[in-house]
Amino acid sequence: MTVDDRNETWGIYYYVSALYRLQEAGLLERAVSRNTLKKLKKKTDWRQFVNQDDYSLISLPTNYYGVAFSIARLRYLLGWEDKSASEKLLKKMMDHYRKYSGEYGFSDETEGEGRFDRYSILLIGEISQRFIETGMEVTPQMREWLRNSVDAILVRLNEEGHGFSFGRSIGAYGDTAFLEVLSAAAYLDVLTPKEEEMAYAFAIRATQRYVDFWYDEDMKSVNLWDKGRTTDDYRGKHRILGENLSLAHQLIYTANLWNEIGYEDKTPSSDFDAWLEKLPTSTVTWFARGDYDRALVTYRGQNHVISLPLINGGKSQHMNNPYYPIPFSNAMLEGTPDEDYPQLLPRFTLADGDGLIPAAFIRHVQTSKEGDSFTVSYEQEEVDRLGKSRPIKDDRLEVKTTYDFSPGKITRTDVYRPTETLEVDNIRLEFASFSDDATIDGKTVTFDEGDVTEFSVKGLNACEVDSVDGEPPYQTPVGPLLTRVTCETDGMTIDEPLDISWSIKYKP
Repeated sequence: MTVDDRNETWGIYYYVSALYRLQEAGLLERAVSRNTLKKLKKKTDWRQFVNQDDYSLISLPTNYYGVAFSIARLRYLLGWEDKSASEKLLKKMMDHYRKYSGEYGFSDETEGEGRFDRYSILLIGEISQRFIETGMEVTPQMREWLRNSVDAILVRLNEEGHGFSFGRSIGAYGDTAFLEVLSAAAYLDVLTPKEEEMAYAFAIRATQRYVDFWYDEDMKSVNLWDKGRTTDDYRGKHRILGENLSLAHQLIYTANLWNEIGYEDKTPSSDFDAWLEKLPTSTVTWFARGDYDRALVTYRGQNHVISLPLINGGKSQHMNNPYYPIPFSNAMLEGTPDEDYPQLLPRFTLADGDGLIPAAFIRHVQTSKEGDSFTVSYEQEEVDRLGKSRPIKDDRLEVKTTYDFSPGKITRTDVYRPTETLEVDNIRLEFASFSDDATIDGKTVTFDEGDVTEFSVKGLNACEVDSVDGEPPYQTPVGPLLTRVTCETDGMTIDEPLDISWSIKYKP
């Protein structure tokens, strides 16, 4: 029925994976006609998105090396080609991983430009899943990389089944990313016995969240797009069938791995909540250090897992607020995919028309801890000039940023230093929140409803508050933002240091 429909990348992988499962069950020839298989052999080919001369990807991010390898490996197992292509693609994938993961073992989403996100932590889990599926032996290096991803995920586990809250392609896929890494790690004996029990307990909760939250009974579908939710443009609603199949497939094959290692119908551990309380309140996961620092800070504020991603390098995403170096926390502090309103990050519009944000060129990340409080500081000798696909260095403005995390409160302080006199038309900072029933007093806003109870700003001239009630662009992967606080300064000259700070108070 679908043999003549357009199919690309992941769709091709899913197709050949299904055909391989039929072959393994001895049903392929009975299920699919000879003529249809002939068409599929031509259409379901990794060569559609890989340059055959040098095995480079055609206009795709690096995680697609794993997709191409998986397709080639399955085509070999189906008897459609020899194993040479899958071996070359595997080498290409592993060489890239080694080159751009550096000493910390997380894959750069770009060719070494420093963009790290969900895929950087997930990718080794995906690769391991494909090795398991096609009967390949996972190497010691892969186990080491997988353990790195496990360490990044375990400190982020939570009672609600939430996954990643920053970067691209999150929402339901942010949750299932945890499932993929943890199930592969359990299957491959990368977890300790206690970690395995806790990972399974989380998997139950994340699967329940899919049923209760992501699946919409009214739509009879997973909901990534309606009722105030939104996702990345490339996952638009035109992909609704594929997203239902993709997510269900991930839930099924990760559950199957748990079943294979003895967890079928097993009640999750009752120790999960107590185990969560013993996790460290603050953790730093390093991705890269050198010319620029890339890291993920995790702060556990009792009922909230708060992320501070310092990951913003490379093309296409640097201006979008899910990649800003700001705090994220599921259903409390969120960004909007593919949108660039200045969420919790000052945006300078200069008199010459240039737009500047302090986002991409982070150096000298330092952390310190005192009791339940955690401080993160870093510097940027250049800020990010907007307007191009890649971030452009602009050294007219330098900034030192300090974050202070404590139970129930986050404070960010920026000290900007101009390297020349700057004429500025406008400085704008927004905070779009799930909280509601707002009251403003000067530059302090209090909320009577929601997890965030107060937002205050210093260093800008005036603030105002208005209701956005989920109107675009004020939507998130998990639902509508309700209230926007806008703080601005118009028409100023910067010829000496300028301090801008904000504080968020929230229910712990």
